[in-house]
Amino acid sequence: MPHLMHHHKSITTLQGEDIVFLATDINLPGAVDWVMMQSCFGHSFMLVLEKQERVPDQIFFALVQLIGTRKQAEQFVYRLELNGHRRRLTWEACPRSIHDGVQAAIGSSDCLVFDLNTAQLFADNGNLGINVTISQVPPRI
Repeated sequence: MPHLMHHHKSITTLQGEDIVFLATDINLPGAVDWVMMQSCFGHSFMLVLEKQERVPDQIFFALVQLIGTRKQAEQFVYRLELNGHRRRLTWEACPRSIHDGVQAAIGSSDCLVFDLNTAQLFADNGNLGINVTISQVPPRI
């Protein structure tokens, strides 16, 4: 976390289990990343929305990573939800550890994947709000 805050000063951090990750200007051309932090349950989570150009499409990848170990990450579940007029798109998964890297999740499609047309169904004036909920998994007996 100190590395992220020192080297990436513009990263926003929101507190709480339920937040809205707002990606602005999703129609910008080319590859674009939106990143923010969410802090809850005594841990920090990195939220990532990455847009890639895959001719002829633009594809979005949304995911959550725990700033911690894989074992710590297994204690949580995250839900990403896009809401629009009479529409809802939801993804739920266990976050990966930051040590796995963003590209590992994207490469295996272990994240919410959608195209620009879908993004525009949920966007408001080119801005996309993603509801992010993080929950603790009850310990196994």
